[in-house]
Amino acid sequence: MSLSFPFSSGALRSLQLEAEEQERWEKRKKLCRVSVRPSVNAHRVLVKAPPQLTSVCTDPLFHQAIFTGDLATLQVYMETKTFANVLIPSRNHDLRWDCQQAGIWSLTYEEEYTCPLYVTASRGYSDCLQLLLKKGAEVDFSPSGESPLHGACQNGHSECVRLLLRHGANPNMESQDGTFPLHYCQKPESYHCAKLLLQYGAHVNRQTEDEEFTPLHVAAQHGLLQHVDLYLRHGAAVDRRSINGETPLSVACSHPQGPQDLDRYYQVCWHLIQHGADILSRDKDQQSPLHLACKSANPQVVELLLEKGAEVNTMSYSGNTAMQNILQVTSYKLQNQPELIVRALLNHGAIRVWPGSLVKVLRYCYKSPRTVEVLLNTYSKLRGSEDWAEVVPEEEQQKHLQFFQSVFSLSRSPRSLQHLCRCALRSHLEGRMPRVLPKLPLPPPLLQFLQLRFEDILY
Repeated sequence: MSLSFPFSSGALRSLQLEAEEQERWEKRKKLCRVSVRPSVNAHRVLVKAPPQLTSVCTDPLFHQAIFTGDLATLQVYMETKTFANVLIPSRNHDLRWDCQQAGIWSLTYEEEYTCPLYVTASRGYSDCLQLLLKKGAEVDFSPSGESPLHGACQNGHSECVRLLLRHGANPNMESQDGTFPLHYCQKPESYHCAKLLLQYGAHVNRQTEDEEFTPLHVAAQHGLLQHVDLYLRHGAAVDRRSINGETPLSVACSHPQGPQDLDRYYQVCWHLIQHGADILSRDKDQQSPLHLACKSANPQVVELLLEKGAEVNTMSYSGNTAMQNILQVTSYKLQNQPELIVRALLNHGAIRVWPGSLVKVLRYCYKSPRTVEVLLNTYSKLRGSEDWAEVVPEEEQQKHLQFFQSVFSLSRSPRSLQHLCRCALRSHLEGRMPRVLPKLPLPPPLLQFLQLRFEDILY
């Protein structure tokens, strides 16, 4: 008779995690068995692989020395023992089920391993890094799945990058998750790291395994103008697509941007367009750069795309136009001045909101009175209703009392003759306004009025 034991779902999950951890450990051991390359004078002397390459060091004084950059203590250790290529236990941010001695299962942080060279390179301790390299540290040793070069680039330590490359580090070393050192240059201070990598032969169009991002995608995503310019000068493909069909321009347009980021991303987008980026490209969701720039609410980028000929009324797979995208984010993008985007879209021929939906727009956009103003100023006749006053909270009405009173009075009085003339001229020039208005011999105030100048009241 065979005996069986009914495992709980938690126990089964823990056994699965144990199996996965064992598999990862086997991969780490394979990574540790790196082949040590011969030195420059290979015909005279061959560098031998260091002994006990995969041994684990738990000496707390040694750990403190490498994690704090204590060169004096590290020199003492290097004189007495071989510590250049040992494994250093570390913890990542992932949790796993672990069985304690008392037989209780609990969540603990997964244990990983790194090496002294990675620690010193990622923390910018160039003196300690140089000492380890002199003592035979394997320059591409990557027990954690990332090489020391990855760590140095990630934190922008260009001197460490220079040392590693001079000692033969592979500038095209692939990490465990399929990324390359150039993809780790994600901060402004990593510019010189990227420059060194390219000088030593890094491939500028290598793509990541998961997203298929090139270094240009990464630089555009983080708004790094210097990096973008560097990669383009080294032959980066300006319209290379990711797995989701995103170009670097799309990535720059879609990245979340606060008021302090708007100019930086505008400069990146302008630079990409100057180098031939396709402003009409679509990703797998059929979103154009204009759709994405409206989602991130960058008025400068939207104006740029419209000036370069972006199609203002195309729809994504979800059925959204650029106008719908900006109206959906208006209430929580107030600091980005979404009203400027709405006005620019309308001046370039965006289809107006159906009058029956204006109460819905008012409900979601009342925090941006100028957005409401510019939308309502595109209609010559508009009959308000009692519902309009009900959807705007009383405290918001008090903040902009004059404006909302003028909105709610639309049901009782007609628009001014001046406004009706504006609507008539805009209707006559529909689809041609950006080209024709600058050619008309009109004074600047009148031109601004025709282009829906903000007045904070409806006449």
